[in-house]
Amino acid sequence: MGKGRIEAFSDGVIAIIITIMVLELKVPHGSDFASLRPLLPVFLSYALSFIYVGIYWNNHHHLLHAVQQVDGRAMWANLFFLFWLSLFPFATAWMGENHFTPLPTAMYGVVLLIAAVSWIPLARTLICSNGGADGVLGRALGGRGGDWKVKASLLVYALAIPLAFYLPVLSCALYALVALLWIVPDRRIELHLKHSA
Repeated sequence: MGKGRIEAFSDGVIAIIITIMVLELKVPHGSDFASLRPLLPVFLSYALSFIYVGIYWNNHHHLLHAVQQVDGRAMWANLFFLFWLSLFPFATAWMGENHFTPLPTAMYGVVLLIAAVSWIPLARTLICSNGGADGVLGRALGGRGGDWKVKASLLVYALAIPLAFYLPVLSCALYALVALLWIVPDRRIELHLKHSA
């Protein structure tokens, strides 16, 4: 089957995720800068999550751009990935509302970690349903759908989660570091498509 429906559905879910996150930003009761200060943790957690959702949306677009068809396994893998992405609004609001206290900050990291892990079967099922290691996506991603940035991200999340119970601010800095690592989409797909054309 074609990829159009999975693209449209995923774009819709991601748009809803961002909408839910922004609705958590409450208008302050005062009209001065001091009334904005209590909202700073909520805004910072929103900004970080918005960047993460944007990164996933961008990479998802690149991933699907390199495929021609999807099968049932890829659709379920995509739903699994979107499920974890859909927990971003909850994790974001909990961390921001509680001003980066240990447990919410650690749980935010758990959601980030499992969302990253869920990306791997999505990439692998798309590779399998589009020619395997010899297909366009398989050649672009080296046949498996993982690279050093994926491994580094998982390692940083695994370190940042327990660290949140001792230094939550440092955990947040590590979450931001991973976001910076991924701010440029996976260039392997783009470069491979250019060379194949």
